[in-house]
Amino acid sequence: MTWTTDWTTSAACRASDPDALFVQGAAQNRAKAICLACPVRTECLADALDNRIEFGVWGGMTERERRALLRRRPQVTSWRRLLETAREEYGTSVSLLDLTEARVAG
Repeated sequence: MTWTTDWTTSAACRASDPDALFVQGAAQNRAKAICLACPVRTECLADALDNRIEFGVWGGMTERERRALLRRRPQVTSWRRLLETAREEYGTSVSLLDLTEARVAG
């Protein structure tokens, strides 16, 4: 699977209400569900992490989850490079959380 640089045109959320991704509480789980089958979920997450996007659900992760991941892995300088490499090594069947944990742990 190749990395999609123009990922926004293929995003599962492109046709939904943008406000649906900028919610709090239990509504975040509904927003994250939009991301589950998204073909560019990894690209979206990498972009949010690399650009330190503070609000909203991106790549299936809430702002709190992204902040926690950034705190746990301060040595990562390019989430795109890390996630792209991990996806090539592990294939598409591995979850994003598994990819981030597996690649930066070792």
